[in-house]
Amino acid sequence: MKEKTYTTRCGDIRYWTGNDEAFSDEALVFLPGLTADHRLFEKQTSYFEHKYRILVWDAPEHAASCPFSSSFDLRDKAEWLDGILQQEKIGRPVIIGQSMGGYVGQMYAELYPEKLKGFIAIDSAPLQREYVTAAEIHLLKKMEPVYRYFPWKLLLITGTKGVSETEYGRKLMYDMMMVYDGDQECYARISGHGFRMLAEAMEADLPYKLCCPALLICGEKDHAGSCIRYAKAWHRRTGIPLRWIKNAGHNSNTDAPEEVNRLIEEFMEGLQKAG
Repeated sequence: MKEKTYTTRCGDIRYWTGNDEAFSDEALVFLPGLTADHRLFEKQTSYFEHKYRILVWDAPEHAASCPFSSSFDLRDKAEWLDGILQQEKIGRPVIIGQSMGGYVGQMYAELYPEKLKGFIAIDSAPLQREYVTAAEIHLLKKMEPVYRYFPWKLLLITGTKGVSETEYGRKLMYDMMMVYDGDQECYARISGHGFRMLAEAMEADLPYKLCCPALLICGEKDHAGSCIRYAKAWHRRTGIPLRWIKNAGHNSNTDAPEEVNRLIEEFMEGLQKAG
C-alpha cells in the first residue's frame, strides 16, 4: 500500500492505494466510519489488493488527515473524494462505506451518479430525510458535548464494546480511538462535526438515489443507533439486497471479515458478468 496526499483548502487528506499497476479505471474505494481510520479495512485491503485496484483514506480530520479545519460539510467530502479519484485516474469506483463512510458514498452518488459503478453499505443507513424523525436530527446536532464530557476511560470501553463482538474488532477500535488519547477535545470535535454534517445533509432533503448496483450489509448485533431498523426500512423501500452477518456488531467487516469479503467478491463478480 502506498501512502499519498491530496491537498484541500482545509488541509491535507492522506490516503493509501494498492495494485496501482493494474491498468484499470475501476477500483474498490473503502471509506471508514466516524472516528475510525484506514485500519478499519485492513482485512479487506490485504485480501483484495492483489485482485483489484484499491483505495482507502483517513477521512478529513481523522488520524493522518489531521490537522484539518472543520469548515466543511458532507458535500465537500464527496467532492474531495472525487478529486482524489481523478488524481488516481479512477473513473469507475465501487464505493464500500462503513457507517459514516456509507453516507459519504451516498453523497458521492448524488453528485456523480454517472461515475459510480457500484455501492456497498456496511452497517450504514440511508441519507434520505424520509427515514429519520425531527427529534433524531436534533439529537445529531447536539452530540459534541456528550463526547467532550463523557469520561475518556469509560468512552474507550463503550466505544470499543459498542461496535464489535470480537476481540480483534474491539482491539482495533481501541487502537484507532487511542490516536486521540490525551486530546479528548479533538475526538469530541470530530464526532460532533461528523454528526452535524450528517444532520445537515439529511435536512437538505436531496434524492440521494443510487443509480448503480448496490448491496446492504449489516451485523445482526449492530446496536449503534438504529442501524438495524434503518437497514430493514432501506431494503424494504428500495429493494436493495440486504445481507445479515451473524454474531457481528456495527463494525461487521472486522467481526466477520471472511464473510464480508465473500459478499464483496460476489458483488464484484456480478458487476463483471453484467459488463
